[in-house]
Amino acid sequence: MNLLLLSNSTLPGEAYLGWCREHFARFLGPSKRIAFVPFAAGTTRIDAYTPRTQARSPGVGHELFSLHTEQDKVKALATAQAVLIGGGNSFQLLRMLYGTELMRAIRVRVMGGLPYMGWSAGSNVACPTIMTTNDMPITEVPTLRAMGLVPFQINPHYTEATIPGQGGESRDQRIAEFLEVNRKAVVAGLREGTLLHVEGEKLTVEGRGMRVFRHGREAKDIAGGVELRTSLMDA
Repeated sequence: MNLLLLSNSTLPGEAYLGWCREHFARFLGPSKRIAFVPFAAGTTRIDAYTPRTQARSPGVGHELFSLHTEQDKVKALATAQAVLIGGGNSFQLLRMLYGTELMRAIRVRVMGGLPYMGWSAGSNVACPTIMTTNDMPITEVPTLRAMGLVPFQINPHYTEATIPGQGGESRDQRIAEFLEVNRKAVVAGLREGTLLHVEGEKLTVEGRGMRVFRHGREAKDIAGGVELRTSLMDA
């Protein structure tokens, strides 16, 4: 498999998809027909999300079309040479993927070699479950199980920062709660401006780095430029 899993699409002060466009271009190579999955759109309407992303299409010569406009979405996916899943709300995205039968169709094609790109919610659904998303469950989903393209969980937009005067749990505490119940899981907290490039069993961290969490062990920071095994067990 060949995956590019991003924490976020946009950094403060930069254009939409600004920091990651070169990563996309290198990942994709020569011109490809890219299927865009915009179903995570929450406050952003899908009809606005798609042209905004098309306008920032990753690299010269690529054709990006949206699966939400296709009557037979699974059939349309079969014509794609890559798939891009946008961010937004992970629960909304998961519900729509199951409802359109794209969950299985995308998984099968990606396991067969179709390049997969996603950010935020689009990275969450590549994991075994969406249980480490930051999103509010704005809609009911048939299951929390996702594609399982990677064996670890991702927490996008990860930060260890806390808000002064705010009494809620920190991100580290939330992840610790997850690991207390799911003790065999590994969680990759992706800082803003970070992506994971997965090629088979090889995983490369690019950008600002990540923090890896396991139950009963001290969290470990991994800098950009480091290569690991996809299992993350040697991190």
